[in-house]
Amino acid sequence: MIKKFIDRLLGKGAAAAKPAVPLGKRVEVGVAEHGIDQGLLDDYAVRVVRTLKDAGHQAYIVGGAVRDLLVGLRPKDFDVATDATPEQVKALFRRAFIIGRRFRIVHVIFGRGRDHEVIEVSTFRHGAQGTVKTDRGMILRDNEYGTADDICNFEWKYKD
Repeated sequence: MIKKFIDRLLGKGAAAAKPAVPLGKRVEVGVAEHGIDQGLLDDYAVRVVRTLKDAGHQAYIVGGAVRDLLVGLRPKDFDVATDATPEQVKALFRRAFIIGRRFRIVHVIFGRGRDHEVIEVSTFRHGAQGTVKTDRGMILRDNEYGTADDICNFEWKYKD
């Protein structure tokens, strides 16, 4: 099943009738095309995405959860990427905590005790193109926030 999915993404084999996703371009795929079972989505992750979108931000479920959903598995955890800064995300949720000094993300927590759930929210970043901010020689942050399109169009540039 995974091999067929990868072949379809790369435009190989019998599944090549559909055009491959163009590299470097963000493409939104509708429910009819991706076939993800909506019952596999986590209510809290959906709530985080909706809250961010209602506040005027871009927000997407990302990472391993997308892979699992595409192959019909229920993900063990959900991550969200957004154009909102960590401070903006924190302001939207009652139980949200900014984690990390150098690469700040937000943990949005639902529930209590053993049954709590953490949705990890990160801000789109430019990656290695960012500026380095230091405090007495210690790197505090070395990335700049961006948009979903910036991420898709990012090119790694190595210096000799």
